[in-house]
Amino acid sequence: MENWFQIKGEEQVLSPALLFYSERIDQNIALMIAMAGKPGRLRPHIKTLKCRELVKRQIDAGINKFKCATLSEAKMLLEMGIEDVLLAYPLAGPEQEAFRRLSAQYPGTLSVLVDHPDQVQAWQSVSDIPIHCFIDLNVGMDRTGILPEKADKLLPLLMKNIVFRGWHIYDGHIHDREIKSRTQAVEKAFRPVWELLDRVGTEYHRELICGGSITFPIHARHEERSLSPGTTVLWDQGYGSQFKDLNFRIAACLATRVVSKPADDLLCLNLGYKAVAAEMSAPCVYFPQLPDAIIVNHSEEHLVLKTGQANQYRIGAMLYAFPWHICPTVALHESAHLIQNQQAIGPIPIEARKRLYTYG
Repeated sequence: MENWFQIKGEEQVLSPALLFYSERIDQNIALMIAMAGKPGRLRPHIKTLKCRELVKRQIDAGINKFKCATLSEAKMLLEMGIEDVLLAYPLAGPEQEAFRRLSAQYPGTLSVLVDHPDQVQAWQSVSDIPIHCFIDLNVGMDRTGILPEKADKLLPLLMKNIVFRGWHIYDGHIHDREIKSRTQAVEKAFRPVWELLDRVGTEYHRELICGGSITFPIHARHEERSLSPGTTVLWDQGYGSQFKDLNFRIAACLATRVVSKPADDLLCLNLGYKAVAAEMSAPCVYFPQLPDAIIVNHSEEHLVLKTGQANQYRIGAMLYAFPWHICPTVALHESAHLIQNQQAIGPIPIEARKRLYTYG
């Protein structure tokens, strides 16, 4: 549908605003499940969403385990009654004590990543209750994780108060646009994992949490793997323009207004860095109504476009922008308008964008 993103009653929406499109979100969740084969294989990452409403929709579709990146996200999931949550981030210092308290409050439901002997020792010294963990494997991302050829040395250390749950394999470094080369890259990155599993034996063949939004369909070909997409529920201009074989639909955008016209071919919008993630080298947003637009100035509260169509937009006109990177964009907003049948049916809080500053 042309201009599917345009909502009725624009005059009622303060801008800049984050919009979530209900029907498209449900379609994306259904596509995730179809690609996985069944909902039980999915362990979606909620770092993109950070809100109960969109987690609940996945639960209603049959998904019952999740992954997150912060203590605040973990707390929200546990409060929703989810009984299998992985906090997929290495914790240190007082964050370990906060995690221990959450684990004590929700016994047996919360896991964390470990990738180094020092982490294991720290967990054993801080906790008097069992800590459930996945070993994080570095298969090429070089961000966190232990190399598979060294990972078996961690296993004997997982004794006192440590419960080994399985392996975490994130291949976020793989960005091949063509599906054949992407598949080859995934299989090459996973080869050392197969060698590790052969070495350690079936005693340590536990859950394998694999992939991200652009690689999980490849991992789905292997029945023993759990799948961990995240951006797929909302999608964005970055993934949508680069990975044409993935048929997810953009389900979130930003509403912004023309606040000034400093020259005949310029439009100034109230869409500054504080409303849209701008860390990528690519343009941070795409304007479907203005495909010729070029961003010529971007600052905290302003975004200036150069376009040959500037004369068609008066001061106060609303424009719609597709973020290049939706994950950090969502985290900039306290709430989103849920759009159903092109109507805003109410704001929903982005609850887990807030960080925990106390143990409580």
